[in-house]
Parts: sequence; C-alpha cells; structure tokens
Amino acid sequence: MIWKTRPALAVLSLMAALNLSACVTLPPNAPRSRQDPFERWNRGVYKFNDVLDRAVARPVARGYVRFVPHPIRIGVRNFFKNLDMPDVMINDALQGKVRAAADDLGRFLLDSTVGVGGLLDPATQIGMIRNDEDFGQTLGVWGVHAGPFLELPLFGPSDLRDAPAAVVDSYMNPRQYIRNTGVKYALWGVGLVNTRAALLPLDATLKNVFDPYAFIRNAYLERRAYQISDGKVDTNDEPPADPDAGAQPP
Repeated sequence: MIWKTRPALAVLSLMAALNLSACVTLPPNAPRSRQDPFERWNRGVYKFNDVLDRAVARPVARGYVRFVPHPIRIGVRNFFKNLDMPDVMINDALQGKVRAAADDLGRFLLDSTVGVGGLLDPATQIGMIRNDEDFGQTLGVWGVHAGPFLELPLFGPSDLRDAPAAVVDSYMNPRQYIRNTGVKYALWGVGLVNTRAALLPLDATLKNVFDPYAFIRNAYLERRAYQISDGKVDTNDEPPADPDAGAQPP
C-alpha cells in the first residue's frame, strides 16, 4: 500500500503549495533575482515547506540529535555518504575526471569492507579525499545552463537543470534497487532525518535574516555555481546573487 500513498501525498503537497502561491504577495523591500522569474510561486512553496518543516521535520531532527548518541549519528552519516558514492563515481567519469572516479571507487570499496558497510570511514582516516558530484553538476560542466530557480514542494531549493537531474541521480543510488519495500522506505526516512539534523545549526542563522527565502535561494545558487566550477565561479553561467539578500533593512 505504500506505493499507493506516495502519489497521493505528492498531489496533496502540490495542491497545498498552489493554494499558498495564489495568495502570496512579494515583499516590497525584498531583493529581486534575475534567476527567479517564478518568485511568487516559489515563495508560496517555500511557505508550505517551512510550515511542514516546523511541524514535522525540525522536531523529529531535534529529537534525533537529543536522544541518539553522537557515535551512532556519525555512523549513520558515514553510511549514507558511502551509499551515495556510486552516484559520485559515475558523475566523476561523465565529467572526464578519471582520477577522481578511481579515487572514489577506492574509497567506496575500503569503507564498504573495512568500514563495515560504510558505518566507519577509514578512507578519510588515511587521507583519501571525498568528492561531491551529481548529475546536475555534470550537466553544468557540459554547458547546460541552470535556468530559473525553483522551490520544489517537500524537496526545497533547486533549479530547472537540477530538478530533473535529481531523478537521474536517484537511479544511480543503490537504494533504488532494494526490492524490500520496508527496507527501502526505512532508509529513505532515516536519510531524511539525517539530512535535516545536519541542517539544524543553520536555523539560528535564518532567524536573524530579513528575508529567509531570498537568503536560501541565493545561498543555493552560489553553492551550485561554486560546485560546478570546482571553486572557479563562472558569472556568465550563473547570474550573481543579490548582495543584499537576507540583510537587515535600515
């Protein structure tokens, strides 16, 4: 029955986001971005995501951090990072980074065996670098422009290039090929909690910015531009973020 509930949940989430988007007005003093032509829709979806986060995701993540011992949380974090390595390796190769792909393969094999399925991280302990690549970055390296910024229901910030690329990434992840439905959704749920727990330190920052939506949007766009260029941001591909986003008004 789980497979039947997912489309229903997606439809309900989309309907709620549409309703919120219809009644959202743009803040008069909020900075505008050339890469955000759908700002009214995006702000409505952000509001929906924020309500859901405050009601469910954040309390669960706080409980996870409070009650689960730190060493176990480190093991969970290592496990999911190791589970993502096949995706990283494939995108290394697609970008022509043969040495990086070989290094990540070695990391994956070492952490999956000596590291007890990825719970431990001996690869980092011996100095092996952990790369971070995905298909959105691969498309960017190939010259595909990011396109408009998108705030997706449930999934958060993205853009017209990264949103469909995330679907491709999902088929490069071993979780996609687990036949046991219970195990697959358990991993999906724990992975979400692990990800949200890692973002808890940012909550205090968002409380102190004038426009959290613009702050998150610009941070996402700048981070993606940095990742795709390997630290050498190409301003011709990614329009610069508004410098005043998130600043306190005079």
